[in-house]
Amino acid sequence: MDSLANRFISVTSEPQMLETNVTLPSHVNECSIHDGFLSLTLPVMYSIVCGLSLLSNLLALLVFWSNSQRCTSMIVYMRNLAVADLLLALCLPFRVAYQNHNGLLILCKIVGAFFYLNMYASIMFLSLISLDRYLKIIRPLQKYKIHSVSWSTRATWIIWLINLVCIIPFLFENRTGPCSQKCFHFQRKGLTGAVINLTAVISFFILLLLFVYFYAKISSKLHKASLGRTQPQTKRNSNRAMKKTFIVLIIFIVCFVPYHIVRVPYILAQIDIIDTVPWKQTLHIANELVLCLSTLNSCLDPVIYFFLSDSFKQAVICTFQGKLKLIMNNQDKVGNSNKSITDM
Repeated sequence: MDSLANRFISVTSEPQMLETNVTLPSHVNECSIHDGFLSLTLPVMYSIVCGLSLLSNLLALLVFWSNSQRCTSMIVYMRNLAVADLLLALCLPFRVAYQNHNGLLILCKIVGAFFYLNMYASIMFLSLISLDRYLKIIRPLQKYKIHSVSWSTRATWIIWLINLVCIIPFLFENRTGPCSQKCFHFQRKGLTGAVINLTAVISFFILLLLFVYFYAKISSKLHKASLGRTQPQTKRNSNRAMKKTFIVLIIFIVCFVPYHIVRVPYILAQIDIIDTVPWKQTLHIANELVLCLSTLNSCLDPVIYFFLSDSFKQAVICTFQGKLKLIMNNQDKVGNSNKSITDM
């Protein structure tokens, strides 16, 4: 009787144990990485950046593609930089709509990849602008292929192609884990994705070192040139030129350096080398903040155009004065009376 009773107890208790095992781990399917205050802050910031970037870069493209513009290597780089910034701005409404929300997975992948394509295209075009200015200032008497329109056009096409090839693997990447259904959120990465991301970070810091070298040499050259001149107006012009020179470097550092510093531990968290939830949560918040900071580049690049392009400067002034239509109707006159790009 005792054995029959024990057998009956074991049989009746087994389904309860199985039911308990099924219901307990339900919390595992919940995403443990949260946006917190970012769910309100980022949509506001991205909306502001998107509006400013669309207006300023549309104006830049209107000026750079006007009939009065004499096409130069600098014009080619600025055109493509404005296009990259404009396309990046078009990605921001999706980040606003899907911030901390689930979304169509293929749409999330396409928009996310497109966002990074244009961000790194902007970085490379800024690098070409800096190289172009470095050669024109340090070695003004020599003519390089980079200064020709045909070479610079090919260089921009190569940049677009390289970035396009690099984002293709992310379109076919399988998402796993409880956060996989959230758009633009912390996601686990495979080895291929991590290697591509780390390669991009290393490439960025190489470009940063080249930036610092270029502008250190430019600053030294302009400083020496100003020492040999005694007229106050000439010295003021040299100082103004030196300030203009560092606009590109300052914008580059402010917008992109914080993002790439945070990026290294963030990638390590994505491949679970950093595997604690509190650290992943902290890195997610930090990554989203510096990523938002990087999008400011699309608003600040027109500041570069303002200082380097007389035509763009005049267009901005006329826009605020309500005379943009007048200036565009007299393109030939404007083009002949103003230099398109300062070659200094």
